[in-house]
Amino acid sequence: MAEHNDRTHQTRILPMEATKLGHFSDKSTDTGMPLEDWHLELDTTTQDGKDLELAASNLKSSDVPVAFPTETVYGLGADATRSAAVKGIYQAKQRPSDNPLIVHIASLKQLRKLLSTSDSSPNVDPIPQIYHPLIQRFWPGPITIILPVPQDSKLAPEVTAGLRTFGARMPRNLLALALIKTADVPVAAPSANASTKPSPTAAEHVRYDLDGRIELIVDGGPCDVGVESTVVDGLSSPPAVLRPGGIGIDLIKTVPGWENTVVGYHDVSLKGDAAPRAPGMKYRHYSPKAPVMLVEATGGKQPHISDLSRQLGSSGSLGLVRTKTWKSLLNKRFTVWDMCIGPDTADVARGLFSALRELDRKDVDAIIVEGIDDGEGDIAAAVMNRLRKAAEVKLEQL
Repeated sequence: MAEHNDRTHQTRILPMEATKLGHFSDKSTDTGMPLEDWHLELDTTTQDGKDLELAASNLKSSDVPVAFPTETVYGLGADATRSAAVKGIYQAKQRPSDNPLIVHIASLKQLRKLLSTSDSSPNVDPIPQIYHPLIQRFWPGPITIILPVPQDSKLAPEVTAGLRTFGARMPRNLLALALIKTADVPVAAPSANASTKPSPTAAEHVRYDLDGRIELIVDGGPCDVGVESTVVDGLSSPPAVLRPGGIGIDLIKTVPGWENTVVGYHDVSLKGDAAPRAPGMKYRHYSPKAPVMLVEATGGKQPHISDLSRQLGSSGSLGLVRTKTWKSLLNKRFTVWDMCIGPDTADVARGLFSALRELDRKDVDAIIVEGIDDGEGDIAAAVMNRLRKAAEVKLEQL
């Protein structure tokens, strides 16, 4: 159980299955855009329906955030239009207030309402045209788009952290969509972990970090993707990927208008008080208690016992996270907790945060991780981005 001195809430886990919530009906229009609008007839005769109604009511009216599953990681959500509710996210996570939040929506109708102003023309789509083919291809799904904050924005200022843009996405997880739709509010939601810690991919991870800080965790089982959404900026020229995630840049480049997309998370110097352009760009993240040593895939041979002895001395315990090629390592000098999460890249992504958390619970003295080639495409770049943020030491080889 997590140790906190500020436990003021009784945290409950609410297991749910989307199939037991009620009837989902598609109300897409002829615009060609996916999930223009839709309806959920919530069945409150089932426990799942009752629990979803409770979680949605808390999202809409409470200042205590609600944790919920998405296809990427678990999110910590609050009504994005109420400052007190959004401040509850920062308080629960102990997250720096200059780190912006992603807004989750359940339909394009909801997003257009958020982007519209009093003088908006009904004949002009407030969603920039550059994003239309991207939305058609990847929403609902693990991609976040950067949008301009409209004048007289309905968003709480804490969501944008002072920026003139904000990130929005439509999650693929049906429980997440049902929760947002039932609450009928746009939901600001970072990952549901304590700030700087590995992102949660299961309800138990959320409770470990935030027990006593929040009241409700919607439990939809383990997440499918395992790393956060890709963040893209189509307002810049050329378009840029600001954070690698569940959808790779090579796939994004196949979308009309996005052929010249560039990597934008290496060309930003975030020193001092510089504001991050997107969530996850500024601060160290994904770090367990033990120091993490990352061995880069290029030239990164598996460590020998002598290599590990130099790191730990004659005794201690070590967490070893293997991915593609390393073999199991046994020795009598010290304890090795061996975690194999490969060799498939998708399996590595799904298992990475869980492995770091499990080794945290073992109270290991150090963690050595076998890196993967971030040139593989798909989500390999996202995995290595997270590992480099988690690592205290990055090594070509030990």
